[in-house]
Amino acid sequence: MRTRLLAATAIAAVTTVCAATLSGCGSDSGGSSGKTIKVVYQQQLNNSNKVQAGFLGPMVDQFEKANPGTTVKLVPVTASENDYYTKIQLMMRSPATAPDLVYEDTATINSDVAGGYLKPLDTYLNTWQDWASFAAPAKAAMKYAADGKTYGVPDNTDTRGIWYNKQLFAQAGIAVPWQPKTWDDVLTAARTVKAKVPGVAPLNVYTGVAGGEASSMQGFEMLLYGTPAANDSLYDTKQQKWVVGSKGFKDALNFVHTVFSEGLGPSAQQALGANFQAAVGTEMIPQGKLAIDIDGSWMPNNWIRTGPEPWPQWETTMGMAAMPTQSGQGSGKVSMSGGWAWSIPAKAKSPDLAWKFIQFLETKANSAQWNSVNATIAVRTDVATDPAYLKALPTNEFFSALVPDTFYRPGLPAYTQVSSSIQKAMEAVTTGQASVDKAAGTFDSDVKTAVGADKTVQGAQ
Repeated sequence: MRTRLLAATAIAAVTTVCAATLSGCGSDSGGSSGKTIKVVYQQQLNNSNKVQAGFLGPMVDQFEKANPGTTVKLVPVTASENDYYTKIQLMMRSPATAPDLVYEDTATINSDVAGGYLKPLDTYLNTWQDWASFAAPAKAAMKYAADGKTYGVPDNTDTRGIWYNKQLFAQAGIAVPWQPKTWDDVLTAARTVKAKVPGVAPLNVYTGVAGGEASSMQGFEMLLYGTPAANDSLYDTKQQKWVVGSKGFKDALNFVHTVFSEGLGPSAQQALGANFQAAVGTEMIPQGKLAIDIDGSWMPNNWIRTGPEPWPQWETTMGMAAMPTQSGQGSGKVSMSGGWAWSIPAKAKSPDLAWKFIQFLETKANSAQWNSVNATIAVRTDVATDPAYLKALPTNEFFSALVPDTFYRPGLPAYTQVSSSIQKAMEAVTTGQASVDKAAGTFDSDVKTAVGADKTVQGAQ
């Protein structure tokens, strides 16, 4: 995620997107009849990844059949993660381009509510019995802190850990199953792979501005929240201030610096590419070119039969480990969680029909199907304990078990700016353009400028 750049050039860009890819983007979409809705979701730049399109298509057919006279227009926006956030916000600014239903990263909901882009759903939720089946943390992530209202219905969550290639580990002489206890254990394994398995990237840590939230969350916060001051490592909830100048931040940044300065990861040029995240899942891992990947529970999405790179051998080739805390302190492991949700824009033409479609998508049966095909962690408690869901992927049990040790990003509008500053700091140490101290200092200055110096607090040393 990045701060949305709502400049005239960006508005022109999204207008072009509407004209080129969003049929019915204007006021003549038929939405005013209350019988048509436009549903916007992200189609990743890797166009072969059509998992969500493959799920939504049959859902639309079933919904339209059950509701004669209704029309659901699916509007995939082909864009990188960062650009998608910008484009959907620009769409929601005007009644002429606002969709009726939009797929939102749960971490962007608060900022979009603050911008006036989303409609509260409490009136609908109060009479929806299924809402009681959703996990409390997932529901809490949908609330806007300022008014306590709910602005989205989550359809998945996720956890993060370490994926490793057991065949490459065997070549390097590293015993499996492998469970590192500290950051040093992770780096030691990467150094061993580098020495014994040439031509392979030992370790992937997402980094840089182009990586967007993958850099901030998978790459950096998996490290930051594993430091001793975990609970207050990015935002001090008691003082309600953003943390700057902490030792944990510099330690996490130094880990990134170590990976790239020692050649333990892919080249900086490759890692900073706009399509790198897709390349990791669809090329580097299945082709045996990456040994260790700090990544999420959704990775099998790439390799299942309906994914962009079907790879039946993944179940026997790939191993999973929990990300360790810095020195093995606390529970000894750490994870980050996020997820996506369906929200109704404030300027939607057909909000009631959009809500009806949400209810249809989020039944127990449909939720279980989506979580299974999309390799995501269930947010409905009745789905999370369902034997069919647990058997759908051999990874579901492992990644569900990480939930007790997981952290959520601060659900505040300013997070987008803080996240952007994290990405810049990472990129600076990845390329060697700045030392860890200088990059951390720039981060501190950027955050103070973004949120106000009075809204920051000095972190633990």
